[in-house]
Amino acid sequence: MIPLTKMRSAIARSLLASKQNIPHFYETIDVDVEDLVKLRAELNDLLEPEKVRLSLGDFLAKGVATALLRHPALNATFNGTEITRYGDVHLGMAVSIPDGLIVPVLRNIHLMGLKEIRQRSVDLVDRARAQRLKQDEMSGGTFTVSNLGTFGIREFSAIINPPQVGILAIAAAEKRPVVRNDQVIARTMMSLTLSADHRVVDGATAADFLKTLKTVLEQPGMMLV
Repeated sequence: MIPLTKMRSAIARSLLASKQNIPHFYETIDVDVEDLVKLRAELNDLLEPEKVRLSLGDFLAKGVATALLRHPALNATFNGTEITRYGDVHLGMAVSIPDGLIVPVLRNIHLMGLKEIRQRSVDLVDRARAQRLKQDEMSGGTFTVSNLGTFGIREFSAIINPPQVGILAIAAAEKRPVVRNDQVIARTMMSLTLSADHRVVDGATAADFLKTLKTVLEQPGMMLV
């Protein structure tokens, strides 16, 4: 028998309460990230002298922040009686640590460029895994992303981190056969699954958010306007 640690017990209580009390629903969308992968490579070449290497996750984080500003119903918290929508995006990032999971918060990510997102994300993740985060760096999130792309996961659904009303599960970018102009070609695709709280978010609202996110990621220049 292996007794639960204090952290594992807290995670178990939190996730059980979320699944029991929040009516989750799920929507999945496939995104063509072929152009995004090319842009990332080009930017990394330019940033090489600064020893900065952007990840696809950095672009996803920026895209999510951009979409949340346009769909504030998802950039919100719910306490059971009142919905609070936010004008700023404080993005939680689920991070795996030994025997647990922690969610550091990247505050005001909507104001950051890609390079700053990379630098701050690395710092937060490193300190999270070293268990050196301050309390205010683990609270106040308005939306969360969970990224298992580096594990090669094709698709998954994440559990909402209350009092937030949504979480986005990011899967791996991979070559898939797709149809373009009645021809089957190989493109780099990625599946994104939104889990939303049906008490305050409707299916069409969630779909509109995902549609915007898809547009932003497939046309990366949209992040700049």
